[in-house]
Amino acid sequence: MIEVLKFYADWCTPCHVLSPIMDEIEKELGAKVTIKKIDVDADNNTAMKYGVLSIPTLVLIKDGKEVDRIVGLASKEAIQSKLSPHLA
Repeated sequence: MIEVLKFYADWCTPCHVLSPIMDEIEKELGAKVTIKKIDVDADNNTAMKYGVLSIPTLVLIKDGKEVDRIVGLASKEAIQSKLSPHLA
């Protein structure tokens, strides 16, 4: 299972564009992926822990370790291609 930490802020337009894409991915992959949404304004400590400097940022976690990250707005296909190697 992959945990995706989605760092966002309410005022971030690209973050709002990314939300339905992540919802689709979560529906399609079901139990293979969990998405945890982290508001950088409300939880700045977690953002600092992961070195998040830009939003949106997706941090992919497998077995408790970061395996990849995507910074900025990405297409559904680009996100899926980053997730795929870690789902097996």
